[in-house]
Amino acid sequence: MTTGSPQFFLGVDGGGTGCRARIEDGPGAVLGQGLSGPATTRLGIEEAWASISRAFNAALDEAGLKPDDIGRVHVGIGLAGASRKAAFEALKAIPHPFASLNFVNDGMSACLGAHSGRDGAIVIAGTGSIGLGFVEGKDLRIGGYGFPISDEGSGADLGLKAVQLALRANDGRMEKTALLTEVMQRFQNDPMEAVAWMDRSSATDYAALAPMVMRHADQGDSVGRRIVQAAAEQIDTLVRTLFDQGAPRVTLLGGLSSPLEPWLAPDVRRRLKPADGDAVSGAIILARKAAATR
Repeated sequence: MTTGSPQFFLGVDGGGTGCRARIEDGPGAVLGQGLSGPATTRLGIEEAWASISRAFNAALDEAGLKPDDIGRVHVGIGLAGASRKAAFEALKAIPHPFASLNFVNDGMSACLGAHSGRDGAIVIAGTGSIGLGFVEGKDLRIGGYGFPISDEGSGADLGLKAVQLALRANDGRMEKTALLTEVMQRFQNDPMEAVAWMDRSSATDYAALAPMVMRHADQGDSVGRRIVQAAAEQIDTLVRTLFDQGAPRVTLLGGLSSPLEPWLAPDVRRRLKPADGDAVSGAIILARKAAATR
């Protein structure tokens, strides 16, 4: 690389719902952006890389970079599932034309972005839930071991609780509220329909019930309120544990973060900090850090 030639920094956020890419120049001006479909190692390394490539190629095209410029692009990628050892080794082995290419899991890139690369932590409350952070060179991780054995306070967890209690109410083991009535209507008021649904359902399918649970809770449904309050207490615990483990700041992220925040304990809500940037910002920070160590 020619001394003094400009460097470029490309960040990619690859998740289960889609892939976003952004490229910046040295001072931080955005030159181009790109989008593509889902990118997670669960789809297989080849398919994940194909989706990532579509997103970063769209960003490179928009930036107007020529083939000669690609060797001066440093790339950081936050990818769902990248922390699994076999996946990480396979990703590192992918041939590429860039100045550098580094991977972290998508949670870590979100954490880097939320705190501008400084020490801090995040709690993600979405389909799943997890607490992640960096403190003095040490990685923090709390929960997030996957549904149904973990991911307390997540959308999938809300959906699971709603189905469990709807079946109890249908049996006459507890009072049937508006929420539990609506859940059973989804299964044609037939518990065996719920059993058949369970056999083919993923965490995403359970999480699809979360907006219904939140709606009924906000309308005062007693069971809905109980389910949401229990979920909020789980998120409270994740936040407090991260502070206990030395995180100087904690940010709440994920699709459930806004609906759940009013249900959190006052001490937790007071201590939460808004995110500085998104997971793509975090991936760009990763790329800049890699360039600085070369």
